[in-house]
Amino acid sequence: MPLNPTQQRCPDCLTHPPPLDLCLAAVPYAWPWVDLIARFKFHEQAAWSSTLATLMLSTPWAEDTLEKADFVLPIPLSPQRLAHRGYNQSWLLAQELCLHKANAQLLLRTRDTPSQRDLPRSERLANLNGAFAVEPLSAAKLRGKRVVLVDDVMTSGASLHCAAKVLRQAGVVHISALVLARTETRPLN
Repeated sequence: MPLNPTQQRCPDCLTHPPPLDLCLAAVPYAWPWVDLIARFKFHEQAAWSSTLATLMLSTPWAEDTLEKADFVLPIPLSPQRLAHRGYNQSWLLAQELCLHKANAQLLLRTRDTPSQRDLPRSERLANLNGAFAVEPLSAAKLRGKRVVLVDDVMTSGASLHCAAKVLRQAGVVHISALVLARTETRPLN
């Protein structure tokens, strides 16, 4: 569900501010979206990208957030996972959302990580520690810029948070996330 930018932050976010300035989600990660996203992501149904991106664009504040961004970056896959799947679903969505700002070369996946699916949040964060990097020869392009990170699903937020931390270290001044689906809020592990 979209988080209204004017909503109050939870006590944990006040104590430990998240690296994301804003996170927008088109739909809850629940039926029927779970099945559709699985087909899109795991069953070679990349043609869904246009329709799903249109759904993401209908999210309140999505168009404005994309318009203000300098870059739209997909959460990258490791070369191994990309070779196995055949495409990066986040890259397909990023291109559909804003082709002229989409860039899959600035944020890199530095290593393959085990599936996050069954891990609690603390283990997801540990699993992703050091898994992202900014492309060293292009890092200066990011300094002082606004970025939108694109992913298909946000469960614990570990992937988006780890990627955002790397972007902050490179000097990005504003980082938003735009995801297709987000799990309902639950207590942190």
